Amino acid sequence: MSRRKSREQAFALLFEKSFNDLSVEQLAATAGEARDVEIEPFALSLAVGAEGKLADIDARIAAHSHKWSRERISRVALAVLRLAVYEMLYEDTVPVSVAINEAVELAKRYGGDEDSAFVNGVLGGIAKESV
Repeated sequence: MSRRKSREQAFALLFEKSFNDLSVEQLAATAGEARDVEIEPFALSLAVGAEGKLADIDARIAAHSHKWSRERISRVALAVLRLAVYEMLYEDTVPVSVAINEAVELAKRYGGDEDSAFVNGVLGGIAKESV
């Protein structure tokens, strides 16, 4: 499976997590049992990694979401941002530009009209801060 598809699976796990209190690993197991979906190891490692750093990731998102409270950010955009910020800050094998590009594409595919521009702006600010 391509890394793009793995990111899509990781995004789906993080998105689903926004609706319940199960861990990402429990959600992955449930997906396998109920829907016969095999979660790729890379996808699971991204989602579990992001879940473990949510406090830091959410703080960075909040710092760059000017005039947007967490409640105003769509669940799609939040899941995409969490995944991308995790990749940007904690995955040495993923270039920042790739993480941003993949996130924008996920936001375009699954989000609303404003999500991709919002995701791009927040991630651009985080990327500048991290340099």
